Amino acid sequence: MSMIKVENLTFSYPEGAEDVFENVSFQIDTDWKLGLIGRNGRGKTTLLKLLIGQYEYRGKILSSVTFDYFPYEVEDAQRKTGDVLTNICPQAESWELERELAGLSVSDSVLERPFATLSGGEQTKVLLAALFLKEGNFLLIDEPTNHLDEKAREIVSAYLNRKKGFILVSHDRCFLDGCVDHILSINRSDIQVTNGNFSVWYENFRRQQAYEEAENDKLSRQITGLQKAAGRTAGWSGKTEASKFGNGPVDRGYIGHKSAKLMKRVKAIENRQQRAIKDKQKLLQNREQTDVLKMEPFSYFTDRLVTFSGVACVYGGKEIFRPVTFECRAGDRIALDGGNGSGKSSLLKLLAGQDIPHVGEVRTGSGLIVSYVPQDMSGLRGSLSDFARSARIEESVFLMMLRKLGFPRLQFEKDMASYSAGQKKKVLLAGSLCQRAHLYVWDEPLNYIDIASRIQIEELIRGACPTLIFVEHDRAFREAVATKVVEIHL
Repeated sequence: MSMIKVENLTFSYPEGAEDVFENVSFQIDTDWKLGLIGRNGRGKTTLLKLLIGQYEYRGKILSSVTFDYFPYEVEDAQRKTGDVLTNICPQAESWELERELAGLSVSDSVLERPFATLSGGEQTKVLLAALFLKEGNFLLIDEPTNHLDEKAREIVSAYLNRKKGFILVSHDRCFLDGCVDHILSINRSDIQVTNGNFSVWYENFRRQQAYEEAENDKLSRQITGLQKAAGRTAGWSGKTEASKFGNGPVDRGYIGHKSAKLMKRVKAIENRQQRAIKDKQKLLQNREQTDVLKMEPFSYFTDRLVTFSGVACVYGGKEIFRPVTFECRAGDRIALDGGNGSGKSSLLKLLAGQDIPHVGEVRTGSGLIVSYVPQDMSGLRGSLSDFARSARIEESVFLMMLRKLGFPRLQFEKDMASYSAGQKKKVLLAGSLCQRAHLYVWDEPLNYIDIASRIQIEELIRGACPTLIFVEHDRAFREAVATKVVEIHL
């Protein structure tokens, strides 16, 4: 056991107008299983890359361990997986690799396959297995769940729970609860370490927010009272001073003394007021404000919007999943459930109007308007204004929606191609939320989206009750919003 100490860390990107971190200090134990959380753009990935020495910074990072970063970059993906893993952890015995793969429910037959032929989930698992076999390393795991279905997330979470010595960036609440024992939260003004899993941290966070809201209201009332009192006292002082003149023979020395005492009282009240304001600002420095989101889905003229009758998508002349039959009615929020590669995304693309080979029949209502959020974000480039025009949405409403989702205003003028993955996903989601549609079709909408925004979207869906067909492996989100589940089987 040893400590990783960060002292007075300050960092900003060369083109950045503001510091990402300013005089940040914290320390963590190398035996901890640490979850790293924070809103998109707060610097989670940046912090990991500072730890591995990728960027120059001011301050100190003191550690006796070697950091390894995940996702690990494989230079030649055409090599056999076994050779790739041997290159990562040359000291590991073959039986150790097989043991780790078994713990992740991966057959050792993958070792003979080219790494490029493995699915995204398989690649995630085998790389984690190899990196944990490196002796004396501390693993920095950056969002490993984006290629994992729900079952795979449960397996990887249980695997990580048996390990120690890592920092894990994830926005999946159930995943975090299953494998971490501390939380490192990047807040508005500092970084804090909390003992416990995500649920423990979130309960403490909610209590602190409620306390700060109550204190904010109390201080606001006190400051208002102080301002009124200061005004009254200043008025009394002025009247007292003025009474020395124009009122016949008076004891001007006594009146001046009385006026000075009142003025001193005014100054004391003003000082109390300023101290109260400073206390308020200090109290609320980590107060997170998440605005209420709104959407206005269209009502459809009949109850039935879409009917799937024996539908299966076809690839290479073969059906890629067993035919499905179900209906989507007004107000349904249908989650498509199935493993990676089962064809869920193909089914959503078919519903969104793309030319996907299939068998069976998809009947959509006349004039049905569909809003589609794809999983792929690679085509996002150009300005936000361009995006708003192409999506046929009001630009000012779109930008306001992004701000409510915690999108930095400084990013508004940049090309979308330079955005982080989380920011790109928020662009797609905000665009869909601004569109008026009868049916919303979302393909893994929460990949890279921070937890606070996920909760915002959950509350919006429960309130607005849009008709929704979606794929999402975040179990907490699915359980919060889905009214029914349709299983997709290979």
